[in-house]
Order: sequence, then C-alpha cells, then structure tokens
Amino acid sequence: MKDFSAESIRSIDKSKMLDLILDFPRQIRDAKIIGDKCESSLKKGFNKIVFTGLGGSAIGADLIRAYLHDECKIPIMVNRDYTLPAYVDKETLLIVSSYSGNTEETLSAHKEGVKKGADVIAITTDGKLKKRAERDGFPCILIPKGLPPRCALGYSSIPIITLLSKSGLIGNKDKEIEEASMLMEKLRDEVLSPKVEEDKNIGKRIARSIQNKYVIIYAANKHFDVVLTRWRGQLAENAKTISSTHVFPEMNHNEIMGWRHPANLMKDLAVIMIRDSGDHPRVKKRMDISRSIIQKEGVDVVEVSCEGGGLLSRIFLLIYIGDFVSLYLALLNNIDPTPVDSVTYLKKELAKA
Repeated sequence: MKDFSAESIRSIDKSKMLDLILDFPRQIRDAKIIGDKCESSLKKGFNKIVFTGLGGSAIGADLIRAYLHDECKIPIMVNRDYTLPAYVDKETLLIVSSYSGNTEETLSAHKEGVKKGADVIAITTDGKLKKRAERDGFPCILIPKGLPPRCALGYSSIPIITLLSKSGLIGNKDKEIEEASMLMEKLRDEVLSPKVEEDKNIGKRIARSIQNKYVIIYAANKHFDVVLTRWRGQLAENAKTISSTHVFPEMNHNEIMGWRHPANLMKDLAVIMIRDSGDHPRVKKRMDISRSIIQKEGVDVVEVSCEGGGLLSRIFLLIYIGDFVSLYLALLNNIDPTPVDSVTYLKKELAKA
C-alpha cells in the first residue's frame, strides 16, 4: 500500500479495525456508564490489589496501576500467569480480567485466589468466568461482547477506576474520564484520522518511518510503562511487527551500552521516545543525552509527546497515537490488522495437549 486513501484502507482492513479504533473515545464514555451502574460492593480491610489477566485483558490493569501510582495508598500489582504470588491472601482484592471469560491462565489463577480466600471481582463478557461468578456469588462486571480483547481497553479499565472511586480508595474521576474522551476525539479528528493528510498526521508519518525497521520504544517508567506495553502489543497484533521496549532511567544503567553492535544492523533500527511534560526533570535530561548517543550510531529517533490534559488523558492519548501507528503500519504492510492467526493456532495446539 502506497497511500492511505479510503479505497486502499477498505481493501486491506477487511475486518474493520479502523472503525474500532475510531470508536475508542466513545467507548471511554460508555465504560464510564457501566462503572456508574456497578454497586460499590468492595469489602473493607484489603491491603493490596492484584489484577490477574493476559494480553488485551491485562493492559487495562497496567493502565490503572500506572495512573494511580501517586494516589492509591495500597499497592496495585498485575499478575500474568497460571499461578498467583505468595502474598495473595484474605486481605487481597483480586480483580480477575478475561474478555472471553475462558482464558486458561486467568481461570487457573482465579481458582487459586479463591483457595487463598481473596476477595474476588471479575470483569468479562461471558464464558467460564461469568458462570463461576453466577455460581459462587462474587461480583462480575459485564462488558460488551464482540470486540478483539485489545480493542476493549476502555471497558477493562474505566469501570474499575469508577468502582475504586466509589469505594473511597481514590478520588472522584468523573472529570478526568470525560476529559480523556474529549481530548481523544479532538486528537483523532484533527491529527490521527485517515482524513488528515500525511504531512499533518503523526500516526501516518511514524508508521512510514518505521516500516521495515526493528523498533525500540522508550518511555519514563513511573506512569508510562503501560504505554510501552500497549505500543509493543499493538505493533505485534495489528501490524504483525516485532518490537522491544525499555524504560528510563533503568535503560541508562545497561541497555545504553548496547547501542554499538551489531554495527551492521544499526541501519535497520528505529527508536521511538515517548515523552511527557510530567516526566522527572532528570529523566528528561537523560532522554536528551540518550537520544544523542543513539543518533551518533546513525539511528533515527522519533519523539512522541502530547501537551495538555491530566495524567489519565495523557496516558490515553499516547496509547491512542500508538493504536493508529499500528493500524497504518499494518496497511503499509498490506496486512489486515484484526486476525491473529498465530495466537489462534497456538490455542488450538494447546487444546490438544
């Protein structure tokens, strides 16, 4: 694909991933309504929150953890495995997230959490997890069906944020959620939409600059590691493109030394630095110096940032840019973004075991 005309997009994006991405801001508002309808039934006395989930069902948990880093007084952790950490106990709020309700790792971890006496809340569309909730009587937040799990980020995060707010664990987030949706719409319509020409469209420009490159993405650790996880996942699932990520300041203590060899591969690399106005001043300086070190090796460095809005808005906006980049890169690669055939094959093979 050489251009981003409507006809070209339709010919490749047969499963209409573009429509789902364009709808993301509306999903944020819809997810808020779902959260508002949830009863605040959290038990008192838990001293930690553990999410368990995989893939698209876990990214919402990452977002919540990152967003509440400076506000929530108890630890929030995200588990991506068949088993739970030893510290999960009767004083744990265990939030079990599986879009399908049938994720085998998540169901296994849930079963262990019940044995440990954790207070369980589920978020799902259907499946075995919903049936367990109906059988055992634990709260279950039902979200709309029919989406690829990675396209349900609003549904997997906003209702939980709203529920935590109702419980008094964090402040009221109504204004922040509405702002995020509004600013995402503005960014979509003015910058990211296919209707916006490439010279003014950061999503299209980045996609073209990283095509046929191995991409390394960096950001500050405190609030934006979730953005890295999302970009990496979206590039893989939508654009079928492998990439890697690392965080500041940690990468300055190891990975920065790797920007020398293999020397013959440097021409095939591209770096994206995700920056935020709220980054620590020393992290900002570290990013500047690291950029110059990498550029000396002949590697292009693209910086991505967004100005204005609160922390929740900025996290969602940076994620939204990555979603469009992955879509446009898929189109450039002549790949329908939606199908995940390798994941489907892997699940079928596992079912035989």
